[in-house]
Amino acid sequence: MSILGAIVRPLAYVSVPFFLINALANSDPTVKYYVRLGLYLSTLGLCSVWGAMVAVGMSLVGRRFDVNYVTARSFYHLSSRVLGIKFVVEGEEHLDTRPAVLVGNHQSMLDIIYLGRIFPKRTSIMAKKELQWTPLLGQYMSLSGAVFVDRGNNAKAVQSLTEAGEIMKARHTSLWLFPEGTRSMREYHDMLPFKKGAFHLAVQAGVPIVPVVCENYWRLYRKGVIGSGTLKIKVLPPVPTTGLTTVDIPDLVNRVRDQMVATLREISVPVPPSAYPEAKTEQVQPSQQEERNSVDQPVPPAPTEPDPETPAESTSQHSSSASESGSSVRRPEGSENGAETEEDEGMVLVGRPAQRAAWES
Repeated sequence: MSILGAIVRPLAYVSVPFFLINALANSDPTVKYYVRLGLYLSTLGLCSVWGAMVAVGMSLVGRRFDVNYVTARSFYHLSSRVLGIKFVVEGEEHLDTRPAVLVGNHQSMLDIIYLGRIFPKRTSIMAKKELQWTPLLGQYMSLSGAVFVDRGNNAKAVQSLTEAGEIMKARHTSLWLFPEGTRSMREYHDMLPFKKGAFHLAVQAGVPIVPVVCENYWRLYRKGVIGSGTLKIKVLPPVPTTGLTTVDIPDLVNRVRDQMVATLREISVPVPPSAYPEAKTEQVQPSQQEERNSVDQPVPPAPTEPDPETPAESTSQHSSSASESGSSVRRPEGSENGAETEEDEGMVLVGRPAQRAAWES
């Protein structure tokens, strides 16, 4: 019996009561939503405790860099049975690229399930340095090999990215980041502009970028709805960064984002063109246009664009212009977690409070 099988099998027995509770909730949609949400958070909490135990045990036997892999797989095997959400993965062989910077799309706190399905061995996460001293969470992250970065100012941020790359190469491990910086749940298939931290890291370290795209699961999960079904994940071939410099980063960001958006639309259930915001622009009648043209209106000044080659932008700013990503995509109003916060930026934190996602943070 494999080590992973021996670890996961006891959790399967724990899930039996969850199935019974889930069956009782099928009579009312609202009750069903809150029951299934409670079940999801309960499995997350259970696996957070389990992850702490795994971190201690595997660190003692010299396998600390596989802690996230074992904890993630344990969570997936339990939560996928509880919620009835499964994933089909294409291109999984690319996850073995190591060392590498892995980047994925970030829709909601439910992303933890898809991370549980594909999180590779010898892969860690990047987190801000302050989390290193958080009780329990900080200890778990240290035991699992998390790379902490100091984002106190521009110089420290740049130095931290360089150090993170050196640590990654020395350990022969990979790092996972969400380049969107915050959750982007929406009905239509698109992504927010990418922040540049992951790309600066990859270029400075000279390691490839491995894009990972999870299907848009709006139809299964949104406010008031938690359904069941099978979703697709596609891992794209590694994008090399050998020979690139900071001058090449804006183009690299655009290329990777374009590939990921195209893949997202390819693997997701089609939606009508009218669902996209660009299809909802105001239609001005000719008579109205003539009337507008006859009135002298002041011309607003052009917005000042940030320097696209400033390395600290990926780790210290909280806004991204559409010009950075070559896209006119707007940040969705009323996103699931409201305004973007520092904890989201370029990191791998998915759900709040942080205790919910101890294994992942």
